[in-house]
Amino acid sequence: MSDDLFAPRIPEDVANRRPLADRLRPQTLADVTGQEHLTGEDGVLRRMIASGSLGSMIFWGPPGTGKTTVARLLSGEAGLAFEQISAIFSGVADLKKVFEAARLRRMDGRQTLLFVDEIHRFNRAQQDSFLPVMEDGTVILVGATTENPSFELNAALLSRARVLTFRSLDEGSLEVLLKRAETAEGKALPLTEDARASLLRMADGDGRAVLTLAEEVWRAARDGESFDTEALTRIVQRRAPVYDKAQDGHYNLISALHKSVRGSDPDAALYYLARMFDAGEDPLYLGRRLVRMAVEDIGLADPQALVICNAAKDAYDYLGSPEGELALAQACVYLATAPKSNAVYTAFKAATQAAKENGSLLPPKHILNAPTKLMKGEGYGEGYRYDHDEPDAFSGQDYFPEKMGRQTFYDPPERGFERDIRKRLEYWAKLRKERNPR
Repeated sequence: MSDDLFAPRIPEDVANRRPLADRLRPQTLADVTGQEHLTGEDGVLRRMIASGSLGSMIFWGPPGTGKTTVARLLSGEAGLAFEQISAIFSGVADLKKVFEAARLRRMDGRQTLLFVDEIHRFNRAQQDSFLPVMEDGTVILVGATTENPSFELNAALLSRARVLTFRSLDEGSLEVLLKRAETAEGKALPLTEDARASLLRMADGDGRAVLTLAEEVWRAARDGESFDTEALTRIVQRRAPVYDKAQDGHYNLISALHKSVRGSDPDAALYYLARMFDAGEDPLYLGRRLVRMAVEDIGLADPQALVICNAAKDAYDYLGSPEGELALAQACVYLATAPKSNAVYTAFKAATQAAKENGSLLPPKHILNAPTKLMKGEGYGEGYRYDHDEPDAFSGQDYFPEKMGRQTFYDPPERGFERDIRKRLEYWAKLRKERNPR
């Protein structure tokens, strides 16, 4: 007790001086800016609340986009108890306590919204522990992650939760936050117009960051002082970030690289590749993306594209950095200058859709093996013609299930190597019609 008496007293206004980002935290979903596709009048979350039924969700998006705030507001507007844990600091024992508390609440007629920050940091077994309490309605799980859920979360968990994407805040949304901050502080930011625009870029789509930067500016400014862009950079000790592997910059640049390759612009493709190298991107990640471009956008228009991309990946493995980057740059230029075709990509999607729609149809019996007498008696293998024994090594038989009829998925364009493939297919189609008229 005596320790308390003689402890230095902290002025109440200082003790209550919370960070600006915390003080300006939205109080309703309508106050959330930058996520109107979710929280707006016609947004997904609004519709869920109006229906009176919430399901488990995964909030996926960059830091500072409002995932935690939205989860808390969602629980309030839906009348749910709110529990929050972080996968960084929690283990199985913590989860058990939370689940037990949620079960007790449920017995009293109140459901729990469990918000799990950084949910991707839980291992597979820990992620599986959520399944029973999600299925029996003990909790409505809302997990937040900055990483792609498709790669970081269990398929079983994803099948029980809807993924909602939070967008990096654009400059308009960040400007809204700055104006709210100025209203709360009762004064304008002491920045020139160019410096204000620079501060918005420095925030890089992060709402929390833009408010933190604004606080730094106010702390540094003397009465009547105003900062230009150069002074702002000195004060906050931060240049406008070009790229962050955990934020939208990563996805924006890889998208720009992919579309530059698809658009046959080797100069733009090299520029975006160089930006990602400069930002510290994993070269093997870029190698994998180049392989994807080879099979999606070049395909059989130039079959060497895939070979060269795999060779570039192997070359990087062999040479390491920085010499290995040149092999990936070479593959990038090759892809950008290669003839383009997505015919195989399109054909595979169409074939996949047909496989889903038509169920488990039996192939025609004449192309099925008949290892037993029973199968022979059922007509398996009967009438099969061995193509190598036919003229032109082509029998022209029908290989599709009878109930489906013949389908055409692959339609090669008159470009690159696929021009030759198209000629072959047209020739075989002519022979098929002649040898199997119907």
